Order: sequence, then C-alpha cells, then structure tokens
Amino acid sequence: MGIDLSLIWFVIIIFATLMYIVMDGFDLGIGILFTVVRDPDDRDVMVNSVAPVWDGNETWLVLGGAGLFGAFPLAYAVIVDALTLPLTLMLLGLIFRGVAFEFRFKATPGHRPFWDRAFLVGSLTATFFQGVVVGAVIEGFPVADRAFAGSSLDWITPFNLFCGVGLTVAWSLLGASWLIMKSEGPLQDDMRRYARPLLLALLGVIAIISLWTPLKHPAIAERWFSLPNLWFLMPVPALVLLFSALLWRYSANTRSHHLSFVFTLGLIFLGFSGLGISIWPYIIPPAVTLWQAAAPAASQGFMLVGALLIIPVILGYTAWSYLVFRGKVRHGEGYH
Repeated sequence: MGIDLSLIWFVIIIFATLMYIVMDGFDLGIGILFTVVRDPDDRDVMVNSVAPVWDGNETWLVLGGAGLFGAFPLAYAVIVDALTLPLTLMLLGLIFRGVAFEFRFKATPGHRPFWDRAFLVGSLTATFFQGVVVGAVIEGFPVADRAFAGSSLDWITPFNLFCGVGLTVAWSLLGASWLIMKSEGPLQDDMRRYARPLLLALLGVIAIISLWTPLKHPAIAERWFSLPNLWFLMPVPALVLLFSALLWRYSANTRSHHLSFVFTLGLIFLGFSGLGISIWPYIIPPAVTLWQAAAPAASQGFMLVGALLIIPVILGYTAWSYLVFRGKVRHGEGYH
C-alpha cells in the first residue's frame, strides 16, 4: 500500500492554517480591541505583548498558501479566482496593519493617533475578510472544466458576511484572553470584563452558523445528524459547552492568568474542527475532493522533502521566541 501524499499534504496545509489561526488570531484581536481601549499607555502594552512574535506569525499563512499552490493547484486556482477581491483586501489589511505597527512607535505624539487608527482598521479589515473567505469555502464553488465557473462577486452573500462578523468576535475574544495572560493592573481587569460578553457573542455566532449550514446544505446536515455519525460527533458540541463554561469561570478568576487563553484556543480549535468535519473530503466544496485536485505524486513528493526540512525549523524558532518573551508586559518596557 503506497503513501497517500495528497492526504499528507492536506494535513500539512491544515496544520499550517491552524498555526496561523492560533498565533495571528490574538494579534489581530489586539488591533480590534483598540476600539475599546483608548489609553495610550495601555495601547503600548497591548502592542508590546505581540511585538517580538507578530511578524513571524504570517510564516504559517505563506506556508499554507504555497502548499496549496504546489500540492493542490486546481484548488488554488479555483479559490484565488473565486475570492480575488476578499483575498486582496485581506492582504492589504495585513500590510496596512504591519506598516502601522512599525510606524506608531516612531511617529511623533501628534501622529500616533493616526497610526493607532490605521492599526485598528488594518486588523478589522484583515479579520473580516478572513471570515468571508471561511464562509465562502463552506458555501462551495461552482467548477466546470477544472475552472471556477461563477462570478467574481459570488462571495457577497449574507452567510459569508456573517462569517466575517463572527470571526471578528472570535479574534476579539482571543485577543482579550491573550491580554489577560500578558498584562496586569487596570488593562487586565478591563480584558476580564470584556471576555464574558465576547464569549456570549461567540456562542451566539457558533449557534447561528451551526443551524444555518445544515439547513442550507443537506449534505452537511447528513454528515452531522445521521446515525451513527451523530454519536461519533457529539463530543464536538459537548466540548464547546465545557470549554465555554470553564472560560466563563476562569476569565473572572484573578489567580489564573493562563487558562482563559487556553480555553479560548480550545473553542477556536473546535470551530475549526467543525469546519473540517462539514466539508471533508472536499477541498473545493461541494464536488472536488482533495485527490481530484492534487498535483502529480512526483511534484508532491519533491515538495514534501523541503517541507519536512523547513517545518521543524519554523517550529523551533517560533517556540524559542515565545519562550524568550514569556511573562508579563509592563508599562514603559518593550518594543521601541
């Protein structure tokens, strides 16, 4: 029995995407939380909490995109063609946020508010269109003769736009829980206060999407609610409720600074798992499987050698950077 290179590459792309979601999600969430934090010193602490690691987070986005291009060229071509505008706006948001991140520390006091607003707008833009892309993937893409057969504006649907709003809520909660772990004093107290309403909002988003998708897509309803699948998949919603209850408890526990972030990550991972369960094994829902979209085995094998060499390096320097810069970030210290 031969090695299934397509499945291996699918796992690598999913892993890279999940790593990006985990690490850039709280980064973007911090930018979104600039809407409610106005104190300049607190904003400095927020930015300093991610300053040593933020620009390495996009490495996983590049790895996932490059892997999709090389291992599943049909999927890459269809998705980029279908989502050219939201993907472009997402990238512009990431670029704008990155420029604002660097310039806000070097600007004169009179220009600092402009770069703060730029950081906020860039974070909101990138997050919203990431959510739109996720919604569009769930909705699926029409394909004819191995090419996208729809319109460049097909992504503008109520469901996709709602997913954009939903991801904004999720990243805000992730950013708040990160700051509970990394900050102290009044800023940490504020984040504890915001965490519970954001959790309730996220649970509302999860509930709506969990009802909307099976009602609109019979295949997804069949996947989740037919027997025996229902019993096998029951742990996913059960764990969502458990992690939510624990997050509700520990977000207000002044003696615990790390568990809020851990349980928020758990909720994000469960949401991501639910997406994967809903669309598997299609890499271009609703009809093109990952094997149908795969590149030749020789190409996948050649790329796999490089991936197996570079991924441990990325994991190593990422873990080292988080280890070195662990601990609290205080006013008056950090990135300059």
